[in-house]
Formats: sequence, C-alpha cells, structure tokens
Amino acid sequence: MRLVLVIAGAVLALAAGCGGEARPPERPVTIALDFTPNAVHAPIYAAVREGYDRDEGVRIRIRPPGSAPDSLKLLAAGRADMAVLDIHDLGLARERGKDFVGVGALVQRPLAAIIARGVKRPRDLEGRRVGVSGLPSDPAVLRAVMAGDGGDYRRVRQVTIGFSAVPSLIQRKVDAVPAFWNAEGVVLKRRGVATREFRVDDFGAPRYPEVVLFTTRRTLERRRRLVDSVVTAVRRGAEDVLRRPGPAVRDIARAGGADARLVRAQLRAVAPALRPPLALRRHALEGWARFDARFGILRRRPDVDRAFALKP
Repeated sequence: MRLVLVIAGAVLALAAGCGGEARPPERPVTIALDFTPNAVHAPIYAAVREGYDRDEGVRIRIRPPGSAPDSLKLLAAGRADMAVLDIHDLGLARERGKDFVGVGALVQRPLAAIIARGVKRPRDLEGRRVGVSGLPSDPAVLRAVMAGDGGDYRRVRQVTIGFSAVPSLIQRKVDAVPAFWNAEGVVLKRRGVATREFRVDDFGAPRYPEVVLFTTRRTLERRRRLVDSVVTAVRRGAEDVLRRPGPAVRDIARAGGADARLVRAQLRAVAPALRPPLALRRHALEGWARFDARFGILRRRPDVDRAFALKP
C-alpha cells in the first residue's frame, strides 16, 4: 500500500511539473447578441476563437438573434447570462423596470449619424424628407444634429420607412436617414452613393459608448467573478481584433453570412472606437444620461451608478 501511495504521489507531482496548476472548471456563459453578427461583435468572437474565455475559467456561447433582435427578452427570461445592447435601449429597458446593468462598452463613441444626399450641411434639410425607422432614438438624433448646425428640426418632413434606410436613400425616396455610420454608411460608400455623414457627436452630442455589454443585477451580485471574467476575456478579444483584424473579419463574415470585403471595411471604420477596450468612463456616461433626457429618448436623466457597474 505504501508503494502504491508513493507512486501515485510521484505521478501527481510529475503532472503538476509538466502542466503547471490545473485549470479551474470552465463555467458556461451565454451572451445574446443584439443584431446579426457584425464588426462591433468581433471582440466577443475573438475571445472565443483565441480561448481567452477559457483562460479566465469561462466558456462563452454566442447566441445570435432570431428573426428579430431579442437579447433583452433572452436575458430577462434567464436564457442568456449576458447580452449586447444599444445604450439607449438599455436606458429604455431600465425605465420599464428592468434592473439591467451595463458592465462594459464595446464601442466608445456614438455610431448614430444623419446620412444625407444632395445637402452640404444639416440645416439644409429644412423642408426636405428624412426617413425614420420608428425608434425613439431616430428623431432625437435628427433633432440634435439639426440643432447643432442651427437648423429648425420642426421644418423637416419625417417619413416612416422602417429599417430600409439604405434602399430608401439609394432610390431617393428620402433625402436623409438616421443610420449608423459604421454599418449603413459603409454600405452606401461601397455602393458608390455620394453621401455626407453628419455624426451626432460632431454636432453637439457627447462621446458616449453606443453599444454595451450588460447583465441583470441579480447575476452581477451573485456571480460577480463570472461577469468580471467575461469582461476580461472580451477585453482581450478587442485587443486581439485591433492587433490582428484578419481573423476577426473571417469570424464575422462566417457568423453573419456577410461579404468579407464589406466586413473588413466596416471593421476598419469602427476600429478606432473600440479603444479603450471595454472601458466604462463616468464622464462619458454622465454625458449620455444628460443627452437622452434632453432630447426625449428617456423621460428622465438616468442614474449612471445604478445603470452601470462603475469602478470606485
């Protein structure tokens, strides 16, 4: 018996010497995406591809949306542990009583812009048609950009076009659309459509983070180490994307069924906004809170200390 124990101890010691400390068991984590996989999601895919999640003791499962964006519903129903969402939608969900908490910013500046044809500056849109989707953020962006250029928002003719911004602008059904400069803006440029982009933060809006990673307060309080591990893994994924964009392009093109050349152009456009990776900065979030309340996206100014997991 003593010989058996000695041999067993020697084997364990050898294993420890060869492989180092044993990894802790990996905890599964489902992240629900807000939209079809695109360049903004590249850090999450990179975290999985490079094993940064497993380095942190978690295993990320990425859940793209179904026929409609459903990350809010999946998180609320407990079918996802974390999710991705536009910051305005996070604020709206909190106003409806959902205690969701932002834990990291995937993008560090607004992506919203008024994209126009045949005008040189925002105030030239007075008396012209602007296509809006029906989301509350569209009129707010239009109003902010017009105000930033001294234009009269009330003189714009708003037309509801749903989510057909690109074809509506190409077919000249409207003169401008609120859209994302990193997505629809890139598509229009690649199609050779001559447009001008009036980015909301170039016309008075603060530089708030547009897209955030979030979870429920219950998950944050009960599984804080897991949440921190995911944030660290995705931060490392963002650093990898900035360092080596090629694999990220392949990830997103495959996951979203998109043309790799388009994904490359969109990633190149948004890459500067990924820095600093995953950071939540109080002054930027306070600016967002004031902006959303001022322009009517939210009924009242949100408490950023409740809405986000800020470092002390």
